[in-house]
Amino acid sequence: MKEDQNKNNIGQENNIPDAENPYQLLDLKVTKVKNWAAGVPGVVAAFSDLIEEKTIVRGTKALFKMNQKDGFDCPSCAWPDPDDERSVLGEYCENGVKALAEEATTKKVTTDFFKENSVYELSKLDDYQIGKFGRLTSPMYLPKNGTHYEPISWDNAFLKIAQHLNALDSPDEAAFYTSGRTSNEASFLYQLFAKEYGTNNMPDCSNMCHETSGSALRTTIGIGKGTVTLDDFYDTDVIVIIGQNPGTNAPRMLSALSKGKKNGAKIIAINPLPEAGLMGFRNPQEISGVLRSGIKLADLYLPVKINGDMALLKAIEILLIEFEKKNPGKVFDYDFIKEKTTGYDAFLQQFDQYNLDDLAQLSGVSKEALYEAAEIIAFKKRIIVCWGMGLTQQPNGVEMIREILNILLLKGSIGKPGAGVCPVRGHSNVQGNRTMLIDEKPTDEQLDRLQAYFGFNPPRKRGYDVVRAIKAMHDEKVKLLFSMGGNFLSATPDTNYTANALRKLNLTVSVSTKLNRTHLIHGQESLILPTLSRSDIDVINGETQFITTENSMGVVQSSKGILTPVSDDLINEMQIVCKMAVATLGSKSVIDWERYHNSYDDVRDAIENCIPGFENYNIRAREKGGFYLPNAAREGKFITKAFGDRVPFTLTVIPDNKLDSDEYMMATTRTHDQFNTTIYGLDDRYRGVKNERRVIFMNPKDIELAGFKAGDKVDLFNYDDTIERIAPLFVIVSYEIPEKNTVTYFPETNVLVSVNNVVKDSNMPASKYVKIKIKKHDPKIYERINKL
Repeated sequence: MKEDQNKNNIGQENNIPDAENPYQLLDLKVTKVKNWAAGVPGVVAAFSDLIEEKTIVRGTKALFKMNQKDGFDCPSCAWPDPDDERSVLGEYCENGVKALAEEATTKKVTTDFFKENSVYELSKLDDYQIGKFGRLTSPMYLPKNGTHYEPISWDNAFLKIAQHLNALDSPDEAAFYTSGRTSNEASFLYQLFAKEYGTNNMPDCSNMCHETSGSALRTTIGIGKGTVTLDDFYDTDVIVIIGQNPGTNAPRMLSALSKGKKNGAKIIAINPLPEAGLMGFRNPQEISGVLRSGIKLADLYLPVKINGDMALLKAIEILLIEFEKKNPGKVFDYDFIKEKTTGYDAFLQQFDQYNLDDLAQLSGVSKEALYEAAEIIAFKKRIIVCWGMGLTQQPNGVEMIREILNILLLKGSIGKPGAGVCPVRGHSNVQGNRTMLIDEKPTDEQLDRLQAYFGFNPPRKRGYDVVRAIKAMHDEKVKLLFSMGGNFLSATPDTNYTANALRKLNLTVSVSTKLNRTHLIHGQESLILPTLSRSDIDVINGETQFITTENSMGVVQSSKGILTPVSDDLINEMQIVCKMAVATLGSKSVIDWERYHNSYDDVRDAIENCIPGFENYNIRAREKGGFYLPNAAREGKFITKAFGDRVPFTLTVIPDNKLDSDEYMMATTRTHDQFNTTIYGLDDRYRGVKNERRVIFMNPKDIELAGFKAGDKVDLFNYDDTIERIAPLFVIVSYEIPEKNTVTYFPETNVLVSVNNVVKDSNMPASKYVKIKIKKHDPKIYERINKL
């Protein structure tokens, strides 16, 4: 279906860059939904990206080094690499190849490109088009009231940053954002500079993906990370996957699930959408995955309603209690409960108020299916529960994770081989960022160690996370945003509100490898600082360097690029931080920034002295495969300030998810051709959507009841905070999804997510819980949008 232009024209009279992707439809084709992931089509799709980026030889060479022990870490997801032997054919997935293709591309965004293209003209392109121009090659500067980015020398760029930072009335008028692609070494220096400068305003991508996991686990088991290793997946009894789509978000996880399944594990999948990667897997490195049907993964699929997870979990607990009553001592681990937990009696008492029929109705899952799930779990001890943003981006996500923990405590299924919690992190070093103290709320113990080693008094005041930073920018309390990677605007909620906040800043600075929309929605002045990618060779004083990263399971390992950089004018992130520090702090600094500018080893020595678990860092970082960081909970030791050496059972509540008759619940998600805000293509192969992103998945009964039909054009509305938010021009796609539930892609519908719609305790955007209204598309809707 073709839509004649129908672009948004916000700001076109004044040449103000558009905050949104253009409102235009392409040529949607709906195909059959897949019930398996990967296989030969995955290989073909992956290598087609190498061809598109004109890097088939260069990119293929790099693939054989990606995720290898002597190679570089994948710039995509944070799924861990095997501790032992790694595949000689390649330790990567389809999305990993796509990510590498965009790093290894031979296409370049040069100074001539910016001379020929104004910021306004570029803003009329969608995120997919913007990201396909190639690698940035030189520092660029957009002056106040400027229309085009202009070349600027590195020295002048840092002088510009220093002038702005030193002109602020308070260090807290600056915020320093971090994305997950930043290395351990650069992250450590980045937070060190921010603290010596005088602020803890360090919003980061964890504030939008797994802050909820950390908030739930840190105060219960004593560590805000998962407790399992990759080997645990290979030798376990039950794997529960809830609120996560591994086929798209962490495709290499499918290999681990496949291996566990072959070794006897049962797999339960819980998700509103029946994702292909939860159903089956065709491993392209095995004959069965190429010539036959591969392996069925999920033994049981539970189609839970959006935010019906809490009711589902409590229903399973009721059934486990019944199993225990009928089989005393065979379902619950009373020794574990007595020795390791607290609050068990109060936990049991709560179930007097719950009814299984009501819980089943609230969850959207039949009693029969709930019973089957409980039966799979009841007599097993080795249980792993994995989750993703389907839980963490719910308003009660912290409580739901604690409810998951309640089940594992009943079973004694944590802190033992083959058992525990596994929050599946997104970006490849988002966990490492937090370990390196990228945190708006550092502890006194962490700050004391920095103070003792470096000799300055770091600020103790809590800083801004992402949501608080957006509001502070909007209120003009923050006047400068420095982004170490990422695409801040497209990643954040309430797009128009956030865009207006960015426009109020004095200066925006983006350290990037490629062009993105945040470069086009900027402060009064703007800088783009190009940097090396993971796959690039990083040379300092004639010697090739390596960085380190931390994966989802707490393994720190080296990463060493092998590709010649696309430009001689690129410097690494660590050097960017050091040059900014020298220019800004000058003689006031007590830190030898020149030393760290020239030596990753010296940075690692500093990390060793400031962060527990990094003893002999430089030696262990050079060991093939890296090393595990300490994880007491993995060993069955749970230490918290509030509960000592015991894990609390948590009392939680069932949320009220009532909707008006004309309301629907919406969750945002990725396509299979997407990683976070990076759009690789316009297809969602597994869900049967081709050449379109402006779609809304709806239940067939809802479509009929509302007087629509599949293929109709509609506009979406949200009215949180009594504000009308509009996402115009979407196409209805009929899909097997619970009634009154809908799913759309981000960032196209981020505009509907109120900046005040957040997760309790973690303050993350609740992008998986958005109440919307759906109306027939009105061609005049753009006039209303212009007035907002």
